[in-house]
Amino acid sequence: MAHDLTGMILFVLRLVALGATIFALIHAIRQRPDAFTAVDKLTKPIWTAILAAALLFLLLSLTVTSLLALIAIIATGIYLADVRPKVDEIQRGPRW
Repeated sequence: MAHDLTGMILFVLRLVALGATIFALIHAIRQRPDAFTAVDKLTKPIWTAILAAALLFLLLSLTVTSLLALIAIIATGIYLADVRPKVDEIQRGPRW
């Protein structure tokens, strides 16, 4: 019974990781290239490649606890927590 629960939790975590990575990749693709360099981040092609590789790693990993899956989750987290808010802010402009 505990093994089934652990498997279910890992499955849900994998789905969440896949969803977050797909969201981040689509977000990166839709942004202007100059927005990334304007906020002193890596370029759009580099972030797109990182997130595409992260998605591939997650799809090839059998579990979210594998090394490649963990690297993919960290890369996605960095994009979503650091890059995405700044890119969105620079494109929206100042709020008055």
